[in-house]
Amino acid sequence: MDTFWLYVLGVVIFVVGLAISIGLHEIGHLVPAKIFGVRVAQYMIGFGPTLFSKKVGETEYGVKAIPLGGYISMAGMFPPGDEPTESNNKVRRLFGKLVQDARQASDESMVDLDPSRAFYHLSVWKRIIIMVGGPFMNLVLAFVLFAVLVMGYGQPTSTTTVAGVTECITTDGVPQECGTDTVPAPGAAAGLLAGDTIVAINGAEVTDWTSGTDIIRDSAGQPLTVTVLRDGVEKNLTITPVAAQRPLYDAQGNPVLDGAGNPIIQEVGFVGIAPTTTMQTQPITAVFPMMGQNLSSVTHMILNLPQRMVDIGEAAFGDAERDPNGPIGVLGVGRVAGEVASTDLVAPDAKGATLIGILASLNIALFVFNMVPLLPLDGGHIAGALYEAARRQVAKWRKRPDPGPFDTAKLMPLTLLVIVLLGSMSALLLYADIFKPVRIFG
Repeated sequence: MDTFWLYVLGVVIFVVGLAISIGLHEIGHLVPAKIFGVRVAQYMIGFGPTLFSKKVGETEYGVKAIPLGGYISMAGMFPPGDEPTESNNKVRRLFGKLVQDARQASDESMVDLDPSRAFYHLSVWKRIIIMVGGPFMNLVLAFVLFAVLVMGYGQPTSTTTVAGVTECITTDGVPQECGTDTVPAPGAAAGLLAGDTIVAINGAEVTDWTSGTDIIRDSAGQPLTVTVLRDGVEKNLTITPVAAQRPLYDAQGNPVLDGAGNPIIQEVGFVGIAPTTTMQTQPITAVFPMMGQNLSSVTHMILNLPQRMVDIGEAAFGDAERDPNGPIGVLGVGRVAGEVASTDLVAPDAKGATLIGILASLNIALFVFNMVPLLPLDGGHIAGALYEAARRQVAKWRKRPDPGPFDTAKLMPLTLLVIVLLGSMSALLLYADIFKPVRIFG
């Protein structure tokens, strides 16, 4: 299969995976809504013109032309409210119309319907279950995909076999091409060779790469007896690690920062060796730290989204390069999937693993993004329900009448602002993905 068709295949795999992710997200809303008796008029994958649909019972199921999202239409999303008052202020009239239109759209599916089947009539905990159901399905799908990765394909794991030996370093322990201002690296000076397998250090058995490097890092300036297996024969080498200044990293491989935001530097022993890596399958428990790292990364990105979008703008309209770890739109992710599938730089098995990883990370992003407590996102409805519960509890403590459902329709002006901002960010990402795409293979 030539490069073009492999590229198309990668894009198709991504689009199908995206559609499945969206479909399962909406099923996460649909199933509890029906269990709790809410009338669901529509279940749609995509936006825009309807490609096909079929009505089953009272619900129309269909697919629309633009696969960038989906929705279910539930009766009574907003509670009844007062009619907007007349005002000479144009802004107030506009906001009043937004609220009225939202309420009317919610009421259209209430025709000839028992009011108890309206969404707003449900208890707070049932509404939260319905709204959390969608993001939760993305989280479950991400877990399944990551489980396929770690249990099926495995993860790159460092072995105790040396892949490469640094020849020369500076007096500060920094690897550098050999020259007049360099000295031999400790490993090379001691006669360590690529292909040697480290068996023990100072008589202590080395069972994995980390246990060996931990001893080296703690032994700056101290001679170590390193036992290696070379061509089936064990040899003892004496290696004295040099003291080198290196950043401190946490368990996830991220640099640890001080109060001023600067990397913390520590003195460690350095020999100048690198391990070989192999793909080793992992137990299902390895999925949890992988998901935790992804959740942390996406959350950090969203919290810093304004600055990230400024960076994208500077890259899109200037000479700056796109950050491959920054925000990327659907088109950009599709291009990356196509590049992964068509490149010769990635082994066939690794291509499948990479595409699965892309879809798993996409579902993590869908989960985190939809939990943002702003309408029209799921998190906005959850926040509204929690506020209603808190308001009712306060009224109960103060022995006041039940204030009733919180009218989220009154937040439509803010919702409109959020939609405009999201639309603007999507447009910027689309432009950047077309004219300044992320390049993962140079």
